[in-house]
Amino acid sequence: MGEMDDVVSEFLVESHENLDRLDTDLLALESNPNAREMLASIFRSIHTIKGTCGFLGFGRLESLSHAGENLLSLLRDGKVGVDQEATGALLSLVDATRRMLDNIEKQGSEGPDEFLELKETLTRLQGEFAKPVQRPGGAPTAASAPIPSATPPAELALAPAPVEAARPVAPPSPAAPAPSTSAPAAASTEHSVADNSIRVDVGQLDKLMNLVGELVLARNQVLQFTTSSCDNGFLATTQRLNLITTELQESVMKTRMQPISNIWSKLPRVVRDLSQSLGKKIRVEMDGKETELDKTILEAIKDPLTHIVRNSCDHGIEAPQVRAQRGKPAEGVLHLRAFHEGGQVIIEISDDGGGIDVERVKRKAVTNGLITQEQASRMGEREACMLIFAAGLSTASALSNISGRGVGMDVVRSNIEKTGGQVDLHNRFLEGLTIRIKIPLTLAIIPALVVVTGEERFAIPQVSLLELVRLEGEAARKGIEMIEGSPVYRLRGALLPLVHLDRELGLAQRTNGDAAVNIVVLQADDRHFGLVVDRICDTEEIVVKPLGKLLKGLSTFAGATIMGDGKVALILDVMGIAQRARVISEARERASVSANAATNASEGEQRRLLLFSVGGGQRMAAALEEAARLEVFAADQIELSGHQRVVQYRDDILPLISLAEHFGGSEADIAGQPLPVVVVREGDRSYGLVVERILDIVEQELKVQRCAPRAGLLGTAVIGGKVTDLLDIAAVAKRFASECDTHAI
Repeated sequence: MGEMDDVVSEFLVESHENLDRLDTDLLALESNPNAREMLASIFRSIHTIKGTCGFLGFGRLESLSHAGENLLSLLRDGKVGVDQEATGALLSLVDATRRMLDNIEKQGSEGPDEFLELKETLTRLQGEFAKPVQRPGGAPTAASAPIPSATPPAELALAPAPVEAARPVAPPSPAAPAPSTSAPAAASTEHSVADNSIRVDVGQLDKLMNLVGELVLARNQVLQFTTSSCDNGFLATTQRLNLITTELQESVMKTRMQPISNIWSKLPRVVRDLSQSLGKKIRVEMDGKETELDKTILEAIKDPLTHIVRNSCDHGIEAPQVRAQRGKPAEGVLHLRAFHEGGQVIIEISDDGGGIDVERVKRKAVTNGLITQEQASRMGEREACMLIFAAGLSTASALSNISGRGVGMDVVRSNIEKTGGQVDLHNRFLEGLTIRIKIPLTLAIIPALVVVTGEERFAIPQVSLLELVRLEGEAARKGIEMIEGSPVYRLRGALLPLVHLDRELGLAQRTNGDAAVNIVVLQADDRHFGLVVDRICDTEEIVVKPLGKLLKGLSTFAGATIMGDGKVALILDVMGIAQRARVISEARERASVSANAATNASEGEQRRLLLFSVGGGQRMAAALEEAARLEVFAADQIELSGHQRVVQYRDDILPLISLAEHFGGSEADIAGQPLPVVVVREGDRSYGLVVERILDIVEQELKVQRCAPRAGLLGTAVIGGKVTDLLDIAAVAKRFASECDTHAI
């Protein structure tokens, strides 16, 4: 069924409900003509039908209901008295409207009958305030004779048509059936769209969802007994219970699912008003309006989405004259897209505006004291872009009622993260910006991994789970390293920060150092980290229960659930755990350390250094935080782009810089040998520094000698009892980039 078909179906359902209520209200009004509130309610119902008919293009029904609306307006204002004739005519209007609605449902149109006599009657009853009714192809006609007061309501629709009595009359509407003497076999078995739909209060749905949640908990408790039972009858019954509960859960959850168009429908009006007040031309495009989300999630993201759209109109899309200077169409485009991916919903808000001026954001962040100048100089483009979500940061040149007060985007991010969602940016300076929001389908019943630490059980939402790692024996004793006082594990060459759950929560810690180490690899804000737990149990569907008022302030927990044995388990907030353990902030700080950090280190300061050799044994070192990854590439992975060696790396092409050749030497004979590479980032680009061998990671006091350093070196120092050159990674990368640009020219 198309989108317009859905709108028509909703109109039919709502209109039939209104007509059923009008039958009762009009009969009550006939008994109490002075009931002004009831008259106002009747007027609103007819007005609603008339307005929607105009939108959907049902002209005949709109014209008929308009005549009734005019009469009701005069009755409501007391300009015309309510009598039996007036209520009879209005009841005829109700029956005629039903017939038209039936035709719309069955044929797609109101039918040929325009009910001119009924319209003339409704007009005549307006007295001196009436406007004549125009007949098709003729002059205005006089009003028809009054309707006999004794006419039963079911026949009122036919009473005002004496001049066309010879014409075959359509049978009355099923909604107002007349007595029939036909055989039962001739009775219609069709059901209208109104009969197939009911309206349910949201509170009832919430109550039903809570009951299903309790049923899921009871199901989980019953399933606990199946592991120790040999009763085939009991096992078959529990399997049946499990199946029915799952189907019931899915059905009830579908009743709470609503299309995202419910909140998107208001955004074009927001954009229109903003574009007019800002003097801009903005067009809104939408893809995936039918994508469904739980009603609770929709309500939670409504305000953040509106704020993002307002910011896109204000900050993102330029004024027409600016767009013309940049060679863009005068009309900007705001594109909203929603789709399902991996059990989650992805929402993208894109504009073709100016994007984010990264340098301007950095300057503003430094001015506001959010970061230091040193951090700003080392910050990559994506990280700088994410600063717009920092509290108190605004790049607006002037305050307005739209933006520029430094509040909002930080709240947007926190509100989305409260739903278990994530926000990311893709910036194209002078071309546009895309904000990508990833959120779960529902928050009521979710799959989770159950873990045990310190004899306590915890649930981890599966949406944040990447993989599970178990270290045993020698790997458990030596697999975990310490960097700057923090434990890390090398997972496929990448340094994975580790967080011990028992330490973060203050639980009793294990003393057996030879025991296996269980690592749950999680993702928070695009940052991967490992959560070390005592034991990993199993995955199961859990019912999310909100925390009490006294516990809502705890950032490490997202809620609670009742397990199969009836005991409570807390649900971990992955983002809160990462922030509490400083996994996210430390990663950002490491990425923001200056290239000159080694030379600026004061005497006596402990530094973490990566030692390696180049060009036949020359020792070099670099700050460990400057090394994004350590990789070893096989010889058959190395390719040539012109004269430049490159490798395909993480959906990108990674240029390789030979440090031996950079400093005027030559590499040892490495033909056919694996190539050790230190992957570093400079700005928004990555490079691979080819070394001879990775020697060690050391931590010691650094005393830098700055005497006569060569280009690309920060100085020398004695590290591990040997003279070692300190590499200036930024200088090497910039020189390489400059040489590439020169060759390209």
